[in-house]
Amino acid sequence: MIDYAKEDGLHLITMDEESSTICPDWQQRMLEILGEVEDDCDHGASLVLTGAGKFFCNGLNLEKVMTLTSDERKVFGQRMGEVHQRLLVLPCPTVAAINGHAFAAGAFLALSCDYRIMRQDRGWFSVSEVDVGVPIPSAMMGILRAKLPANTIRDAVLTGKRYTAAEAILTGIADSEAPAEELLAQAKAMAKQLGTKEPGIFKTLKTTLFESIANALVAT
Repeated sequence: MIDYAKEDGLHLITMDEESSTICPDWQQRMLEILGEVEDDCDHGASLVLTGAGKFFCNGLNLEKVMTLTSDERKVFGQRMGEVHQRLLVLPCPTVAAINGHAFAAGAFLALSCDYRIMRQDRGWFSVSEVDVGVPIPSAMMGILRAKLPANTIRDAVLTGKRYTAAEAILTGIADSEAPAEELLAQAKAMAKQLGTKEPGIFKTLKTTLFESIANALVAT
């Protein structure tokens, strides 16, 4: 479902292609991993989040979500907010290596990381909720406002545009692009370089940057 490995100070989270959508078990596993990463962030750690195959993350598993009871859906929503909150203020640098499609909730996962590198030749980034009739909660809109230019937010939200790597860079969604065979190496290099900064400073700086948004994501 989600593979986790540690290479020296680098934490690598890989979302498996066969379960490229988000369900309650996915959330539980992700929160457990983020807890482990957070416990190690006093030692100059860094994190790379990526997917496998043609997907980075394809959004929510609506088939499973629709089987949840009302109370279970409430918990599901709370946990989703917690995942984004933890990523936003994780006290170490985070890089999303967008290896393939990042749709809906998958797009928000990428945005919750500090930096984004997209695969050059394949894969779209899309805030696709408008195409499936799913509203975006106010707290999630806060992530967009914190990470993207206003015109990009408007177009991404109201059109569901599918951005290629080149388009994503031009509109402020992605920081760079890389060939498939170099994507992960470039993401790791960026994360490791950022990880050489003073340990502990990321907690202070990221909390200052994103505190109000992070708090809104876990407000009950």
